Amino acid sequence: MANILVVDDELGIRDLLSEILNDEGHSVELAENATQARNARAASGYDLVLLDIWMPDTDGVTLLKEWAATGLLTMPVIMMSGHATIDTAVEATRIGAFSFLEKPITLQKLLKAVEQGLARTQAQPAPAAAVLVRPLAAAGEGVVLPLPVIQPVMPLDMAPHAHQGFDLDRPLREARDGFEKAYFEFHLAREGGSMTRVAEKTGLERTHLYRKLRQLGVELGRNKRG
Repeated sequence: MANILVVDDELGIRDLLSEILNDEGHSVELAENATQARNARAASGYDLVLLDIWMPDTDGVTLLKEWAATGLLTMPVIMMSGHATIDTAVEATRIGAFSFLEKPITLQKLLKAVEQGLARTQAQPAPAAAVLVRPLAAAGEGVVLPLPVIQPVMPLDMAPHAHQGFDLDRPLREARDGFEKAYFEFHLAREGGSMTRVAEKTGLERTHLYRKLRQLGVELGRNKRG
């Protein structure tokens, strides 16, 4: 869904944020210090950046200033810290940070901040329409034609709001959550509630699986087995 850069010098936090954001369908790149973050930003554009304040080489606020001064602060940046003061958070916001998350970061706050940041990215004006240059065979000159925006046309009787029991006439996240809940409930029932076997079948670590089931509101029941 989105291309996100996570910058944090703590391996555990990088891995955790990457796991959560990947599970939400995002593409995640990691940097463990400001130097790696600079190189990553210079090489690619991002829809959102999660940036730690306290890092061993250059602190996140200084890096934020650099991006702002060089025109690279074109994406929402969410600052993270477990030791920052209110003054630091205010300064980061003044420079151009989108928001601030205090460590330890809860799953709910992380997903909400990311969702709001990406919503701002999507609300920004779209770039000018691309053009296509085609040579004129006779004159040998070029004609600039705007690329047409082609919308697929589907007859009303072939555009159902539901498919295989899932209501598709609702936001993507809700539709995906509905499918995932049914998916895990199916595997739990087939494996007799064995979390070990469900983890193997779905390719998830048990800790990640437990967190995912709680997030989806899947009831494990009293007969849950390990």
